[in-house]
Amino acid sequence: MSKRRGRRGKRGKRGFRGKLLTLASMILIALYAWAGGEWPLDIPSPFKVTDNSGIDYTITFPADRYPETASHIRRAIQAGHSDVCTIDRKGAEENRERSLRGVPIKKGKDRDEWPMAMCAEGGEGADIQYITPKDNRGAGSWVGNQLSTYPDGTRVRFVVK
Repeated sequence: MSKRRGRRGKRGKRGFRGKLLTLASMILIALYAWAGGEWPLDIPSPFKVTDNSGIDYTITFPADRYPETASHIRRAIQAGHSDVCTIDRKGAEENRERSLRGVPIKKGKDRDEWPMAMCAEGGEGADIQYITPKDNRGAGSWVGNQLSTYPDGTRVRFVVK
């Protein structure tokens, strides 16, 4: 009789572990679905940490997904434009008007600006480059998603990889 009880005890532990693993898997799947079916590349910390340079967050821009926009950001930063965006959604329209003033529209191309119009650093003097609409608008959507939880005034460093 003691052998049987010992075996059942082991099966009971395995059963509990299996149920625990199943529960953990279900939680991970639910989190994945909650995140829109795509793991975010940079999850904002609920604890706002500012380092000595005044940067609140750093996000990594995916050059493989948006190569034209990534190339433009790299060149603009190398030319001396800021790699930091201080979010200023209220000033975006005015910044866009200032940065694109005098830059003609080209058929089949978007005028990409760096720093972006939604950044306090954007506006007059921004670097403008013509790129395909698909790349520009996809990148804009991606950036908008990444920054959606950050309030105006948040300083975000962009790293292109």
